[in-house]
Amino acid sequence: MEQQLPGRMVALLLADATSEYISGMYKVPDLPQGRFRFIALDVETAGADNGSICQIGLACVGVAGRITGWTCLVDPETRFAPFNTRLHGIGADTVAGAPTFPEIWERLVPVLTPHHLVQHSNFDRRALEAACCAYRLPAPDLSWSDSVKIARRAWPEYKGNGGHGLGHLKAALGLVFEHHDAGEDARAAAEVVLKAETRLGESFEQIAQTNSKAQMSLRMDNSA
Repeated sequence: MEQQLPGRMVALLLADATSEYISGMYKVPDLPQGRFRFIALDVETAGADNGSICQIGLACVGVAGRITGWTCLVDPETRFAPFNTRLHGIGADTVAGAPTFPEIWERLVPVLTPHHLVQHSNFDRRALEAACCAYRLPAPDLSWSDSVKIARRAWPEYKGNGGHGLGHLKAALGLVFEHHDAGEDARAAAEVVLKAETRLGESFEQIAQTNSKAQMSLRMDNSA
């Protein structure tokens, strides 16, 4: 019988635009280019410190709803807590040769800044801010919406009945993803927003209450 790799391992090694190793060296995948309706972002951390980011995932949503994924490992330059490694499968060996946060953040800022971002809870925003603080980097000028709040509005019946975390929404909404992989979780958050648009009969701009910066970026390019 053919042996199947665990889903998380496939996500780390093979998924579209995910990271790969070449001759023992980590190759940072190319970032998605263009203008998007919004970008969902998720991070995984090495330990209890919010700034100990070890993986970043993006799900860039075009005008037609097409999602372009991107995932990159990050060397947190700190010890991995066993609990976190068991949760997401990432450890010191996994991030060997991967960029540090300042190295990858320099590439991410020009992509993220023009867009409105989505996170599932406020953890991802806090993690980015903590990492910037730890490395004495300027605080990012980013605009955010929380897909948990969007889900609560779209599916109020889940309150006290499974809740609005990705774990329950995966089953309730029929989402297919590997939880606790940054790229997979970012895609799931994006899909929650797209399903909420249909459920509520409203656009992302209406349900997310995006600011003028994000709305301006949408008008710049309708071809994504």
